[in-house]
Amino acid sequence: METRLANIWRLTVNEKKFIETALQSDLRIDGRRPFDFRNISIKFSREEGSAEVQLGQTHVMAFVTAQLTQPYKDRPNEGTLSMFTEFSPMADPSFEPGRPSEAAVELGRVIDRGLRESRAVDTESLCVLSGKSVWAVRVDLHILDNGGNLVDAANIAALAALLTFRRPECSLGGEDGQQVIVHPPEVREPLPLIIHHLPIAVTFAFFSNESTVVVDPTHYEEAVMGGRMTATLNANNDICAIQKAGGEGVLQSVIMQCLRIAGQKAYDITTKIKNAVESYNTERALRKIKRHPSSVALDISGAGVNIGKNQNKPVPQKGDSERSNLTSEKSVADQSMDIEGEAKSSEQQQTNKIDGDAKNFIGGPSSWNNNAK
Repeated sequence: METRLANIWRLTVNEKKFIETALQSDLRIDGRRPFDFRNISIKFSREEGSAEVQLGQTHVMAFVTAQLTQPYKDRPNEGTLSMFTEFSPMADPSFEPGRPSEAAVELGRVIDRGLRESRAVDTESLCVLSGKSVWAVRVDLHILDNGGNLVDAANIAALAALLTFRRPECSLGGEDGQQVIVHPPEVREPLPLIIHHLPIAVTFAFFSNESTVVVDPTHYEEAVMGGRMTATLNANNDICAIQKAGGEGVLQSVIMQCLRIAGQKAYDITTKIKNAVESYNTERALRKIKRHPSSVALDISGAGVNIGKNQNKPVPQKGDSERSNLTSEKSVADQSMDIEGEAKSSEQQQTNKIDGDAKNFIGGPSSWNNNAK
C-alpha cells in the first residue's frame, strides 16, 4: 500500500531493527503493552451527525448526511448506506489529492462491510414510499492526521456520527396520497437512525515471528509489520467481518486468540462510544430547553387575570363583609372620580395641542384665499 511504502521510506534500517527487537521483548516504542489500545478521544460538534475521533496521533472526522432517492429495484423497501473516504495531504505526505487511492478504497470497504453485512443499521426504517422514495445515508470520512491504524479510528468516528445523526420526518400527502412531505425541524422533531448494535473494528499487526502480535499498530509499526488483520465484532462477541490484507500467513490458533482479544476490546470501545453519545444527547436536550423560555402560570378563575402572586390571597371572613363592602364602594367611587379627572385633563391637553398646531401650521384653512392667483 502507498501509505506503508511511504512509512518504510521514512524509517532507517536501525529504526526498523530497534522496533523489531523491542517487540520480541514485548515492548513497544510508545510504552504500551502488546494488546493495549491508545487513548481514544471522541468529540462532537453542535451540528448533528458530526464526530471527531482521535486515537493517539491518528485524527479522523466523520460527517453523516441523507437525501431522498429512488431505491434499488431488488430492494424497494430499503434505504442505502454508503461510505466515502478522503485522504488529505495534510495528514500524510504520501496522500495525494484527487482520485481516491487504493488505501482509501480499502478503508471504506472494510468499514462498510462491517456495518452492512451485520445489518447494524436498520435500512428498512429508511423507506418513505415503497419503490419510489427512500433515504440514502452517506458517511464521509476525512483523515486529518495519519498516526497509524486508520481503520479503527475511522470506524469509531463513523459509528459516533451515525448515533448522533437525525433525519427529517416525512409524511405522505397530496390528492392521491403519494406526495412526500419533508417536515422541517421547527415543525416536527427529527428522527434518529435505528442502530441495532455497534460493530467495532480491531486491527492486529503480525511481524516476522508468528508469536509477535500487537493491537492498534502505530505508523512506525505498520512500516515494519509483515501482515495485518482487522476483526469486526460487537459487544456480544458476534463476528461481523474479518479482513486479512495479505502478507504473511497466520495460524488458526493465533486467529482464535486475536478474536478473543478483539471481543474484549470491542466491549470496552462500545462503552466509551455510548457514554460519549449519552453526554452529547444530554447537552443537546439542555440547549433545546434554553431556547424555549419558561411559561408563566395565569389564574383566570376570577373576573380578572392574576399572575401567580394572588394565588395565596387569604379568604375573607363573614364578620368582615360589611367593612369590605364599604371599602369596595369607596374605592369604586374614588376610581370613577380619578377616571373623570383624567378624561378632563386629557381633553384639555388635546384642545391645547390642536390650537397650537393650528397656529403653527402655515398655509392652513384659515389663510386659504380662493380668489388668490
